[in-house]
Amino acid sequence: MTAVTRAHGCHVPDVEANVGDDSTLGLTLSGGGAYGAAHVGVLQELGKRGIRPGIVAGTSSGALVAAAYAADVALEAIERAALAFRWSSIARMSLTPRLGLLDSGAVTDAIHRTLGADPLIEELPRRFAAVATDLRTRKPVVIDEGPLNVALRATIAVPGLLPPVRRRGQVLADGGMVDNVPVSAARHLGASTVIVVRLHAKWENVRMMRVASSAAELEQDPSIVLIQPEMTGLAQWSMADVPRLIAEGRRAARQVLDAR
Repeated sequence: MTAVTRAHGCHVPDVEANVGDDSTLGLTLSGGGAYGAAHVGVLQELGKRGIRPGIVAGTSSGALVAAAYAADVALEAIERAALAFRWSSIARMSLTPRLGLLDSGAVTDAIHRTLGADPLIEELPRRFAAVATDLRTRKPVVIDEGPLNVALRATIAVPGLLPPVRRRGQVLADGGMVDNVPVSAARHLGASTVIVVRLHAKWENVRMMRVASSAAELEQDPSIVLIQPEMTGLAQWSMADVPRLIAEGRRAARQVLDAR
């Protein structure tokens, strides 16, 4: 797997993990635009079975869902948010368009509406990391400390569309450019077993998007449980298919978990 550059040294949060969480079980949620709604269905199926990862990492839209889970937002509320989601929820027209056509400041507003504040990542009930790309080094950066809004604005910052985020001397943009399925991030947080949700997206073949490991490599790793919702025929950039995407996430997770 691709090496991951740490944004800082390893840090173990002082907050107590949720009772019942498995502190060695990780959950990795890949990016994929509106396809990210499928992650909600996966979470629902995991919850139904009492499977509770204590570590969660994500890239781009996967990081948005992962953050809600890490903050212990109720699954019903996460589903409602997905069904009501519009791109204006995370972006609005920029006052400095040279940095990006849109402004990701709406992410901070959404965090405040949902959580009542902009928490530090290390204070979340579950271990969380978002993966971004350092535009200067072209390497992935794991953000698992500091304000949640910074991590989320960085991981979704598609170049030319949303402005990059400056953090600790780094210029950060969408993590999908270097690691759209950030298994390594979950490993660095301490996961020995990782449930990986890899969205089937044709755009992963586009030069801008990269995955560190192929589906075949993930399937061959005994410490990985690979869930791959089928996206064929579903809309990636409109919200019209969100209910179907959520249902497909449940179906794909059920199929894999029943087979184990």
